[in-house]
Amino acid sequence: MVRLPLTPAEVERGERLGALLRAARGERSMLGVALDAGVSPETLRKIESGRVATPAFSTIAAIAGVLGLSLDAVWAEIDADAAAPGRVAS
Repeated sequence: MVRLPLTPAEVERGERLGALLRAARGERSMLGVALDAGVSPETLRKIESGRVATPAFSTIAAIAGVLGLSLDAVWAEIDADAAAPGRVAS
């Protein structure tokens, strides 16, 4: 299977996701959060740095759960189109 290149919007959304997770993690160790979420510290590091712009839903759900973030709040924070005028809710 060939993976298509990410769009600039996907890359930007991945960067926003990483920044959100870093901020929510605060002073907690990356290792501790990753282990509690059941992901590798390397995976969390890549997501936080924006290197993995489109992580699996289950990965984000697990990390968000450990950090006490709702998935609705995560999406509202990272979706650039949410505040766009004339946007129709899906």
